[in-house]
Amino acid sequence: MQELVDRYGVLLVFVNVLALSLGLPVPAMPTLILVGAGVAMQADPLWLPLAGVLGVSVLASLIGDSVWFYAGRRYGNRTLQSLCRLSLSRDTCMKRTERFYGRFGIRILSVAKFIPGLSMVSVPLAGAMQVRLPPFLRYDGLGAALWATLGLGLGVVFARQVETVIDTLSQLGTGAGVVVGTLLAAYVGWRWWRRRSLLKSLEAARIDPPELDALVRAGHPPVVFDIRAPGFRDVDPYVIPGAMFADERHLDGILASYPREAKIVIYCACPDEVSAAWMAAKLREAGFRDVLPLKGGIDAWRAAGYGVDPLGG
Repeated sequence: MQELVDRYGVLLVFVNVLALSLGLPVPAMPTLILVGAGVAMQADPLWLPLAGVLGVSVLASLIGDSVWFYAGRRYGNRTLQSLCRLSLSRDTCMKRTERFYGRFGIRILSVAKFIPGLSMVSVPLAGAMQVRLPPFLRYDGLGAALWATLGLGLGVVFARQVETVIDTLSQLGTGAGVVVGTLLAAYVGWRWWRRRSLLKSLEAARIDPPELDALVRAGHPPVVFDIRAPGFRDVDPYVIPGAMFADERHLDGILASYPREAKIVIYCACPDEVSAAWMAAKLREAGFRDVLPLKGGIDAWRAAGYGVDPLGG
């Protein structure tokens, strides 16, 4: 294994980091640590080969991220939704990114790679918000450099420990790969099962756009909450007519302002309406009897041919 790292370490870093930045579920940090340790055990001086590996890692990251940046710029919301559907944490994927981006803007890219799930969506979100290319490359490159430096640095600092692990895995031979692969598959399977169980438990409690429209036309409009974060509203600056903005993290105002018998419909920007379903469950626990997420959110409302209002219109 050490010979493989010595001979193909730079190529492994490039391919691994590129695959990760393109959205494939492959961990790149262990590769950086492994290659950093290999450089520390073989090279003298260290800085020149480490700088080369760092440059290759940043280049691979920028290539992959640029693909999603331009996809976000061209396809906007569709790109964001597709990426979050790939995430094992789709209930927090979009919301966390929206809030971080709404607070820090493009600067969030300098630390996004350190926060699971954030980098996956913040890059196309920057494209969807029509960020200029130079600031994107500057902050994304900085974040890629900091992230790769951490991995390589850990490899250098713990080179002896990494060498011990490599020797152990080499002695195990193919058995080590089987164990690692089995553990990874078990983890992914558990996350997938937990997500499917949650979605199945929430799936029955939904209202379709035609049902909502029928209520409005019949003169019985429900209270409609838009719980999209401000950053996502900038990408899609429209609302369902009559909808009011709300934050599912702060329910006190809702509890104080609306009677428990009010009919409430909630929509978000999350795949499978998970955030809306979570808020609906919280309101039911607080005594509201008729709270439903809107199936498909504002996208399904538009697709059904119903009108939307521009923000501030």
